[in-house]
Amino acid sequence: MLDTVQNVYLIVMWVTLSITFLVLLNRIWAPARRRVHNDVIGWQISVIGTIYAVMIGFMLFVVWTNFQTAETTADNEANSLVNLFRTADGLPAAQRDAIHIAASNYAHTVLTQEWPTMSRDQPAHHAQIFIRQLWAITTHTPAEDFSQETNLHQAMAELSNLTEHRRVRILESMTKMPTILWSVLVIGGMIVIAVCCLIGTENVVLHYTLIFALSLLISLALVATADLDRPFQGSVHVSNYAFVRAQNTMLHPETIPK
Repeated sequence: MLDTVQNVYLIVMWVTLSITFLVLLNRIWAPARRRVHNDVIGWQISVIGTIYAVMIGFMLFVVWTNFQTAETTADNEANSLVNLFRTADGLPAAQRDAIHIAASNYAHTVLTQEWPTMSRDQPAHHAQIFIRQLWAITTHTPAEDFSQETNLHQAMAELSNLTEHRRVRILESMTKMPTILWSVLVIGGMIVIAVCCLIGTENVVLHYTLIFALSLLISLALVATADLDRPFQGSVHVSNYAFVRAQNTMLHPETIPK
């Protein structure tokens, strides 16, 4: 996805093209000659503007909801990892230490390798080896008493949740809004601006100001939609703070009994 500087360039380009279109239109078709059509253009602007506002508002709502879902998925994955790390204290010493090491390596790999890989819009599978290790350790852990059996069931549940959240996170990092929807938003924005430019008015400065404001608003909405559409890429992305906290908890587990 685009970074902040590229987003600014897109906004400037969109606004510049809109103003340029109005300048060329005024030279080809003078505002005084267009005023006689304002009664027809006026109600068309209302209809087209309302339709486009509904579309772009709905798209923004959808991508923002998806962004929050991706954030929750990453948080849940980190929480499940910490819960597994802590639950392992109730298992036999050998399995406990093995789970602690694998869980710590998992957090470190997600932070140092998978998050940068996802930011480049590439599939992240670096930490998959530690998931396999955790499953191998947990499924082969003997329960010597009722307490260990209870902790083993809890560890299995947390590992299952961790695996599920990881799978969803990777899928969310690769999904994006279909091209057809982007075509609707971009072409719709061009139509709205073009129709607004058709208005004939004696106050040319005011007209330019309104077109500037409208094109700026539409371009900001499109850029925001693009950034939120890819929750792990771009200038606005899901933070890795949950895994940073998880790693700190596993490095300094003061609350975990020895």
